[in-house]
Amino acid sequence: MLAGARVGEGVILGDQSFVRERARIGDGSVIGRGSAVDNDVLVGRRVRVQTDVYLTAYTVVEDDVFVGPGAVTTNDSTMSRHGADFSLEGALLRRACRIGGAAVITPGTEIGEEAYVAAGAVVVRDVPPRAVVMGVPARVVREVGDEDLLERWR
Repeated sequence: MLAGARVGEGVILGDQSFVRERARIGDGSVIGRGSAVDNDVLVGRRVRVQTDVYLTAYTVVEDDVFVGPGAVTTNDSTMSRHGADFSLEGALLRRACRIGGAAVITPGTEIGEEAYVAAGAVVVRDVPPRAVVMGVPARVVREVGDEDLLERWR
């Protein structure tokens, strides 16, 4: 963990995880083995980040989110071919969304509240709340049912 990072009460940082400067991790969250929380990332409370996840700079992860193993967020749509006035833009993972293993979330993409991103999906556009998306590129295939909402599982 680098200087300036803040970790809340009851947080578990798995072995070989890396938390960069100015990152904040909320109470009761878990950062899995080998995962990287880049600079200026905000992770909410009760978040579950599994093994080998990369949360790129400027990503915001709201409360109760699940991020599956090997998932990746990205923040530079030009892949470093930009001027000094260009701003990196991380992903926004809304409350209680679930991201499957090895999913890729592209720069500036918002995953809606209670949405579900299937394993291996490549998300190139915003995902509406409660949508289930899968594929490359990810597309909406249905809606998360009431029986799968977080409130039923608390």
